[in-house]
Amino acid sequence: MPSPLTIHPLPGIPEIRPGDDLAAHLLGALSDAGLELLEGDVIVVAQKVVSKAEGSRAALADVTPRPWAQRWAERWGKDARQVELVLRESRRIVRAERGILVSETRHGFVCANAGVDLSNSGARDVAVLLPEDPDRSARLLRQALLERTGRAAGVIVADSFGRPWRHGLTQAALGVAGLTPVADLRGQADTEGRPMHVTQIALADELASAADLVCGKTARIPAALIRGAPGVARTPDPGPGSGLDLLRPAEQDLFR
Repeated sequence: MPSPLTIHPLPGIPEIRPGDDLAAHLLGALSDAGLELLEGDVIVVAQKVVSKAEGSRAALADVTPRPWAQRWAERWGKDARQVELVLRESRRIVRAERGILVSETRHGFVCANAGVDLSNSGARDVAVLLPEDPDRSARLLRQALLERTGRAAGVIVADSFGRPWRHGLTQAALGVAGLTPVADLRGQADTEGRPMHVTQIALADELASAADLVCGKTARIPAALIRGAPGVARTPDPGPGSGLDLLRPAEQDLFR
């Protein structure tokens, strides 16, 4: 039987600035909530606070839009400087229609506006960008927590993504350390004994979305602790899994 899963919001984390010690803030929030980090726990933290701590931001005043960005912005009533940032952060534009830019970031994520976001950025006319390397961010945060507590936990750096054909946002795991991001059930038997051939569970994405249920979008709670999750490494070695494991290769993508 699967073990019970508990999810705890971690309120009280202040506005994060470049250079802030995010691990210290997380441990402080755990303490304030009457919790301590245990072996096998998972910390899910919003990409935005990771980006802020790492200084992954851009002031619009420093951005000079290219002609295409200016034309697109004028047509759809957008800020040309933000459009330019989207182009800079993109490997390619997947779709540009009705004022919406869907892009593939240089990391390989396909999302709206390459993750460039001006909401809750902590400063006026400053855009928050995706972390340079979300998996590295997760590994460093996991290592910092391990060094200060002596306990191995999983870390997920999560962000909100839209979905084709369905309304509403869900959370996606951009960076992963210390847990299995994809549970591969291929070759196992289903409940009737038939072998499963294609079933792979996006475990890190499911945990990221579960954490969002207690964090919300307007409560200013950027992190949560999950206890009882499967697939968490209980050793200092974070294991080989990463957020990139959740990206479907181009040769397997029927929509590319």
